[in-house]
Amino acid sequence: MMDRQAEEHVQTTKRKGEHIRICLQEEVQSVGTEPGFEDYRFRHQALPEIDFEEVDIASSFLGKPIAAPLLISSMTGGTAETAVINERLAEAAQARGWVMALGSMRAAIEKESLASTFHVRKQAPTIPIIANLGAVQLNYGYGVDECRLAVELAEADALVLHLNSLQEVFQPEGDTNFRGLLQRIAEVCRKLHVPVGVKEVGWGIDAETALRLQQLGVAFIDVAGAGGTSWSQVEKYRARDPLRAEAASAFAGWGTPTAACVRDVRSALPDVTLIASGGLHTGVDAAKAVALGADLAGYGRSLLAGAAEPQSSDGSQTLQRQMERIEFELRTAMFGIGAATLQELRRTNRLIQR
Repeated sequence: MMDRQAEEHVQTTKRKGEHIRICLQEEVQSVGTEPGFEDYRFRHQALPEIDFEEVDIASSFLGKPIAAPLLISSMTGGTAETAVINERLAEAAQARGWVMALGSMRAAIEKESLASTFHVRKQAPTIPIIANLGAVQLNYGYGVDECRLAVELAEADALVLHLNSLQEVFQPEGDTNFRGLLQRIAEVCRKLHVPVGVKEVGWGIDAETALRLQQLGVAFIDVAGAGGTSWSQVEKYRARDPLRAEAASAFAGWGTPTAACVRDVRSALPDVTLIASGGLHTGVDAAKAVALGADLAGYGRSLLAGAAEPQSSDGSQTLQRQMERIEFELRTAMFGIGAATLQELRRTNRLIQR
């Protein structure tokens, strides 16, 4: 009979593959909730008084220079298929100078042979890389040692602990004990040798929660708001319990829109390193996120299809073209309001609510 650890490994690996298939093939977008950037528009500056060629989007994260304030959000790893996706994401992130966050590394902790699916330093030797574990696992036997191992396996510059409470409720094999996690997160922040961040997975982090996290020593916060992928919708397609599958639809619009999260958290925490993700598709979305207070703008499922498809015959990748387009849109939006730098974009008075 398969022992418990081996069974958990099989479940984790199977779940990784199912998540990718579902995100690529099924309707998993939030229903009735948008990311909130559509509620804002830039007031056009007809005479920007700057040269478009001088618009500068270079930035830094965790002390490392990056070419743009842009992030490939945590997505995957743990299977042969996802190893290829991670390699392509890493190659593109290195080429474009973006930050890259890995998917949950629980599979690599459970089985060492899967660690290679998160080894992307060869493809991305200089950009910031963020390792990732579910915060709830700190209530299920994980501790500082496992967090340290995740960082070491990925040769990462930081660790992010993700919060996915509703997803765990709808997962057939979900872990739902979120009691006491603040204290456990604080311990990881104190003892880990790299910065520790916290992110949601698509329902948002508000100012109250962000303040508590900052007080624990959390170095950065990714609000990961509503309006993009709904993980209750994803788990609906995996549900073995008909009741939970039916109930998942009631939460298709759950959460706080990304734009509202960014504005709320930045108002309360003027100095926190803040990432906006959840439903971003264009560089204009990124420009709005930065103008609202974000330091980085993150893109997840909108990049997945490009990473999952093979290279075209001319050797270029859909993924890199898409990332280049996002950068161009960001620079063009800045030019359109007369902001030559990210600092000027953050200080602009030309973002108005509709």
